[in-house]
Amino acid sequence: MSIVKSFSVGDGDMFYIDHNSDNFTTIDCCYSDDENKETNFEEMKEIADKKGITRFISTHPDEDHIKGIEDFVEEVGIVNFYCVENEAIKEDETDSFKKYCELRDSDKAYYVSKGCRRKWMNVSSEERGCAGINYLWPITSDEDYQEALEKVKEGKEYNNISPIFTYSVENNVKMMWMGDMEHGFLEKIKEKIEWPEIDILFAPHHGRDSGKVSEDVLKKLNPHIIIIGEAPSQYLNYYSGYNTITQNSAGDIVFDCSGDYVDIYIEKESYRYDTDFLEDKSKSDSSYGHYLGSFKPKNA
Repeated sequence: MSIVKSFSVGDGDMFYIDHNSDNFTTIDCCYSDDENKETNFEEMKEIADKKGITRFISTHPDEDHIKGIEDFVEEVGIVNFYCVENEAIKEDETDSFKKYCELRDSDKAYYVSKGCRRKWMNVSSEERGCAGINYLWPITSDEDYQEALEKVKEGKEYNNISPIFTYSVENNVKMMWMGDMEHGFLEKIKEKIEWPEIDILFAPHHGRDSGKVSEDVLKKLNPHIIIIGEAPSQYLNYYSGYNTITQNSAGDIVFDCSGDYVDIYIEKESYRYDTDFLEDKSKSDSSYGHYLGSFKPKNA
């Protein structure tokens, strides 16, 4: 079984991957209100407690990606903290940023970079299978990336230290995250990255136009679906010409990647956007939410 969930947390990001191996991965932390936080953390703890390996991937230390991480540590726990190596500072430090820095500088931290290999992240053993997570960026020696690191040392422009990574399931889905990487920075580095074909792209910067993925990169990625986040609608780029699901309208989104197809469930039954790009496999509504449709991944 492989389940990926994108939480509806308002203007922020939070995901988990319940892997088809003895792994559980959280990506970023945010919540819309105390009830939302409590419900989401309880759900994640219940799954994480059943797994031998858990990891937290932090894309970057903006508040809408680390909000409540100090509570997450207490209620769910962080054993392995994945982030880019950085020296980000902030003039006004929140409790969440202080906890981020504590984790970043602790022995729990694993610093990610292009092609990094780590047991059970992307290296299997006789003991357990791997998580299928691979990093395409950053290239830590790259001049543009080094400039981005210098800016966060000055307390500004945290978005552009976001890594680019994929999660893939053998004979099933391949998904990509890019954090909040901004369009201008992506334009600088896009020729330095080997872009694979993917099935699902989580649009960077919550789908904002400021994080727009350029057409030449999208042609290489050739995503079947782009997930547009929860930024205010006036700031969104709706990726005309591509199949999309908009989290503002869908609420929580769950991808069940357990079989030959990816079955998609959403929180809000009222979602009425075009879904002709999905097949109707007549799945009944489940604990995952309301069934939206299914598609067959390219590698299935």
